Amino acid sequence: QVQLVESGGGLVQAGGSLRLSCAASGQSISRYNMGWFRQAPGKEREFVAAISLAIIGTYYADSVKGRFTISRDNAKNTVYLLMNSLKPEDTALYYCAAEPSSARTIVAGIANYWGQGTQVTVSS
Repeated sequence: QVQLVESGGGLVQAGGSLRLSCAASGQSISRYNMGWFRQAPGKEREFVAAISLAIIGTYYADSVKGRFTISRDNAKNTVYLLMNSLKPEDTALYYCAAEPSSARTIVAGIANYWGQGTQVTVSS
């Protein structure tokens, strides 16, 4: 069992930056591919970014490519999402996820473990 707790969300102006953190407990994240998703009010949850357990590959949604960067620190059991050049349409509840099989499984929207989310609000 893996417990995931997100932090770092908040209110930021358009063009600003935020760094989200996802702290894991229960097991080492070195066993897991990790990812971030988001869900805006009235919309379905969507994939944002994923990173493979061996840090070989990273994957991004087209809407965030070039602006967001996913990284992981296995020693700290933490995954990060650095978000630059934020836009009002990035406003959402951001979730962390862990999946043992592959990062591509996360890209498909499937993961074994999910956090509770952290709210990101971007004002125009």
